Amino acid sequence: MMHRVAAALLAAACALPLPARALFEDDTARARIEALRKQVEAAAKLVDERLARVEDRRALVELASQIEALRADLARMRGQLEVLQNQADNADKRGKDLYVDIDTRLRKLEQAKEPAAADKATEAVPAAETKAYEAALNQFKLGNYALAISAFQGFLVTYPSSKLAPSAQYWIGNAHFAQRDYKQAVAAQQKVITAWPDDAKAPDAMLNIASAQDAMGDRRGAQRTLEGLVAKYPQSPAAASAKQRLTPGAKK
Repeated sequence: MMHRVAAALLAAACALPLPARALFEDDTARARIEALRKQVEAAAKLVDERLARVEDRRALVELASQIEALRADLARMRGQLEVLQNQADNADKRGKDLYVDIDTRLRKLEQAKEPAAADKATEAVPAAETKAYEAALNQFKLGNYALAISAFQGFLVTYPSSKLAPSAQYWIGNAHFAQRDYKQAVAAQQKVITAWPDDAKAPDAMLNIASAQDAMGDRRGAQRTLEGLVAKYPQSPAAASAKQRLTPGAKK
């Protein structure tokens, strides 16, 4: 671009009505030509600079448009993230509330029933079995849930026909629940119901299954389990808790 403008201006200068020989032999004429050439070059440079500025402005406009689009995408993603985070926080809080509720109930149950039940059950249980069972249960009480699961599983392998076997399997399910491994909790408690349907731990196992289902978001499944608990074990303390949960407006 600069070269075309310069050439055009130089050609115009050369077309001035002066004799060619006199023009180039005259110092004044040469100075005028040199000055004109510099003006042409300066004008060409100015034109190129302005064109560059125009191109820069276009690039800036395009860049600004892209930045605005990115900002809009970022704002949208932040909104989605906030929604997901809120859902996760609510789910986590709900899970904690459920665990606190079941943990409180289990501790009360443990204090009110477990010693008497254990004493009654251990009347005909060898001392070695009782010691192994209590050692595993102590791990649960201390919050060492993984160790409790291993200890109770070892107990069941060693003493599969023990009168304490249903309770051992039941506490395995509770330990999984305490770890928020709800699928394993359901599977473990289902074994109690299947293998020992007439044991005192069976209705409590069903109640724990309902709690695990609720924690996983399967409210319909939890409701069906609670209804089944009430129908199958209507006189059990667990059935009373199930009825409260089934009451509209009651805390789940």
